[in-house]
Amino acid sequence: MNKYEIELAGRTLSIETGSLAQQANGSVVVRYGDTVVLVTAVAGPAKDGIDFMPLTVDFEERLYAVGRIPGSFFRREGRPTTEAILAARLTDRTIRPRFPKGIRNELQVIATVLSADQVNQPDILAIIGASAALSISRIPFDGPIAATRMGLVDGELTINPTFEQLAVSDLDLTISGSREAMIMVEAGAKEVDEEIVLEALRIGQENNVAIVEFQDRIIAELGVEKSQDLVPENNEETDLISKIQEIAKEKLEAVIDQGEGRGERSAAMHSIEQEVSNTFSTDYDPKSIAKAYDNLVKKVVRSKILNEGKRPDGRKLDEVRPLSSSVGLIPRTHGSALFQRGETQILTLTTLGSLSMEQRLDSLSPEDNKRYMHHYNFPPYSTGEARRIGTGRREIGHGALAERALVPVIPDESEFPYVLRLVSEALGSNGSTSMGSVCGSTLSLMDAGVPIKAPVSGVAMGLMTDDEGNHAILTDIQGVEDFMGDMDFKVAGTREGITALQMDIKVSGITPEIMRKALFQANEGRAHILAHMLETLPENRTELSDHAPRMVRTQVPVDKIGVIIGPGGKTIRSIIEQTGVSIDVSDDGGVTIGSVDGNSAAEALAIVEGLTREVEVGQTYSGKVSRLMNFGAFVEISPGKDGLVHISELSSEHVASVESVVSVGDEIEVKVIEIDRIGRINLSRRAILEGEDYSPRPSRDSGERRTGNRDRDRGDDRRRRG
Repeated sequence: MNKYEIELAGRTLSIETGSLAQQANGSVVVRYGDTVVLVTAVAGPAKDGIDFMPLTVDFEERLYAVGRIPGSFFRREGRPTTEAILAARLTDRTIRPRFPKGIRNELQVIATVLSADQVNQPDILAIIGASAALSISRIPFDGPIAATRMGLVDGELTINPTFEQLAVSDLDLTISGSREAMIMVEAGAKEVDEEIVLEALRIGQENNVAIVEFQDRIIAELGVEKSQDLVPENNEETDLISKIQEIAKEKLEAVIDQGEGRGERSAAMHSIEQEVSNTFSTDYDPKSIAKAYDNLVKKVVRSKILNEGKRPDGRKLDEVRPLSSSVGLIPRTHGSALFQRGETQILTLTTLGSLSMEQRLDSLSPEDNKRYMHHYNFPPYSTGEARRIGTGRREIGHGALAERALVPVIPDESEFPYVLRLVSEALGSNGSTSMGSVCGSTLSLMDAGVPIKAPVSGVAMGLMTDDEGNHAILTDIQGVEDFMGDMDFKVAGTREGITALQMDIKVSGITPEIMRKALFQANEGRAHILAHMLETLPENRTELSDHAPRMVRTQVPVDKIGVIIGPGGKTIRSIIEQTGVSIDVSDDGGVTIGSVDGNSAAEALAIVEGLTREVEVGQTYSGKVSRLMNFGAFVEISPGKDGLVHISELSSEHVASVESVVSVGDEIEVKVIEIDRIGRINLSRRAILEGEDYSPRPSRDSGERRTGNRDRDRGDDRRRRG
């Protein structure tokens, strides 16, 4: 066993090798504070008949890591949580560009969280561990690489902030990189300026270099040689490439010069591909022909952009595709918007619900619920395909990115006591459906009457490079530019600053200069898109949809919470059954009442306020007669709270018997005339009837009072026991 340590941000990062999972090709145990992650890397045999690298990255959350038993029926972990999927994607996006091109071996990296101190986040350790495990294995890997999280706490940039610091941070940025350049960026921010983001990236990358050098020492000491069996041979047939170029290059250039839409361009390119295939199928392998043709297409598209500034659809490098949008187009929903940019079309629907509909989280994070949820669907018809429908990691990742972009502008619970669920349906896809979801969601929220703090727009940026160091940054990339380009950089934000970033690359890294240029070019694109959105709907609607639930919020003393809930929840269930509302009571005394109509909410609010209001002499109530005694009637003036109307206070006239005036279940108006020294309430109906002429009767004789008190106490005891 070997253990290596380095100090990072005042805490010790350690990497241990040779102790656990010894049959894996590479395994390490990474520890930061009391958060411990086991990361393994294994290469399987090569898979035939595929044209991609079969890499799988899994992030395994184990609830024993925080000393909890899973809440599922079987009391074991089930499918990965959203947090686990996003953590796996962070690692995948970091390491994928660093494998040799053409590798077709089954590769699997698994990060298992053994301990989580809920101070230090395990996702960063998974990335570092994946790099270390691959680097000390025989699997070909261009490492090492590292990852750092940056926060902005009280205006200060912080390296690897704790969970507690992130809760108040204006920035949550994860950057991974090699010694030379940045590889992956993921960020959420509260309208942070571009310059601050760039400084965070600079500091984070400096920290990454220190971790890379730390891993270099480990690799040098262990001295593992890489397996050449996994490195693919270069089987490109140069003569075939030259022949295909002779008959297809000019035709491909003509197709791109025409600047047609995706469908027409794809059809034209497919026709050229068929011609190429028919021409060379007798002399060459079909896979070799297809590979050579794809390389030619990529070369032509990149050359046009880099040398002529001409994109496949004829746009300038910084030009956004045509925009259109509309709101309020789907009935019965609480908010709806359709946003279209070129051939990318997104329909986003907003649903409002009571606070009881919050999502309960069963993960390693200290956060245990979510009030705002964003889901994203990508049906096959959006690309003109017929295939199985399902929610995969891509859909979860896109939904999480849109959610992250909008979280900073969602109103606080105290201002808007609703749970919000947005669903973005990708109806058409030709590049950046995630940023289209951000734009459509902003309009949908505004259409629903949600008082968002500021509208958010988003745009996807691309990059083309060549071996001579030339590069071109593209605004609002479409599908072909994403597929053939070197970077997919999504930027979302308001007029004031950035709310979300996501960068993935296919090259070895991105320099700070390119990142700076891309960020500020994205700012111009976002501003253009936002201006269009505000033409569609300049402001939030002032009224909620007729179909949205109505929420009423009040604050009660904490010591009155038990009064509202009642023994075993009896009182709160009674209110819900009586009024048909939903009621959520928080630990700080906040009470939120939800209803499909305002009258029911108002009725429930009156009951809650009546329960928690201190009864005072002189107040009047409308109450229901709950019991009759020979000396008077008990009237419930609010749920669980009643008082006695003595027989002498039932009427202005002489009353021979209580039953001759009132019956159980009668609603009567009463006035509080006395609260005795032990808190019992005496009421009068006569005071209501006589008004200003009312005067109390002479005191009853002590014998009657003693009798009445004994009966009354026994009645209260019986009621409590019942």
